[in-house]
Amino acid sequence: MTHGGNVWQGNGPEAWLDYSANLRPEGPPEWVTRTVREALSRMRYYPDLSMREARRGLAVYAGTDERCILPTAGGIAAIDLALRLGSGPVRTAETTFGEYARRAGLLNRDVRTGIRPGGRGETLILCNPNNPTGSALEREETLALHRRVSGLGGEMIVDEAFVDYCPEISVRGDVCDTLTVVGSLTKILCIPGVRLGYVCASADHIEELEKLALPWQLSFAASAVAAALPEHLDEIRRDAEENARRREAMAEELRALGVSVEPSRANFLLCRFDKPMSAAAEKLKERRILVRTCASFGLTDCWLRLAVRTEEENRLLIGELKQCLIP
Repeated sequence: MTHGGNVWQGNGPEAWLDYSANLRPEGPPEWVTRTVREALSRMRYYPDLSMREARRGLAVYAGTDERCILPTAGGIAAIDLALRLGSGPVRTAETTFGEYARRAGLLNRDVRTGIRPGGRGETLILCNPNNPTGSALEREETLALHRRVSGLGGEMIVDEAFVDYCPEISVRGDVCDTLTVVGSLTKILCIPGVRLGYVCASADHIEELEKLALPWQLSFAASAVAAALPEHLDEIRRDAEENARRREAMAEELRALGVSVEPSRANFLLCRFDKPMSAAAEKLKERRILVRTCASFGLTDCWLRLAVRTEEENRLLIGELKQCLIP
């Protein structure tokens, strides 16, 4: 698997300024840290197999019925589980998260490219907002695409891993037998080590997925964070607003350097430079800064995907990139 956040090298994760993983730059919110710490007092017990408290919390967060949501151990687990319900071909965008094709291949499902309605039995996976481009379809556009897919006898999975940064486009409340949504709290809460994801689907599909899922999907820490979500929805919304402000300011500074920056609705920017950037990425690494090259997304060496971090950190990165771009 190709992914950002490879901080387990050298002197440990704290030594890196990581622009390769798209996470809340301040780290987990205080309430998350407190909730996880309190949950440790129960680690001597097996977690609740039914994940009742976690499901209640996630249902409120997602705006759906408890019967229509299944917690998972992170977003990848949700993607893998959702793909197990079908057996036909899987269609993905040409430039998108590579794990869709990889998981489909491991499940012996043919993989096709191009976001367009396919035939009967085909599963279209849409990443919305898309990774690595940051572009997004509006809610009605996604539902219109789903209607076309469903009308041809196919089904659709929407990965909303970054939807917390533009929640108005979410289709979690519209799931049905041919529309499934997967996602995670990893990015907005900065909890990749906790592993908290979910599948939203029709109640019948959730029942089938429960039979396929491994028991004890969630640790006590993940379950406690999920259960506490309803109390902190306003904080999540404010974090998304702050990210949008930082993202647009960062994009302006990058464009001032002559960098082409794709419009984004997520917490990262896809940037095209006028020269190959592998050497620059290595130079930044020597300075303890990690950036994400985009070969795994099918893009050339001229592209970098950069996370949005704090203003101070973003200024530091811009300064380092400026040095790398000097002839």
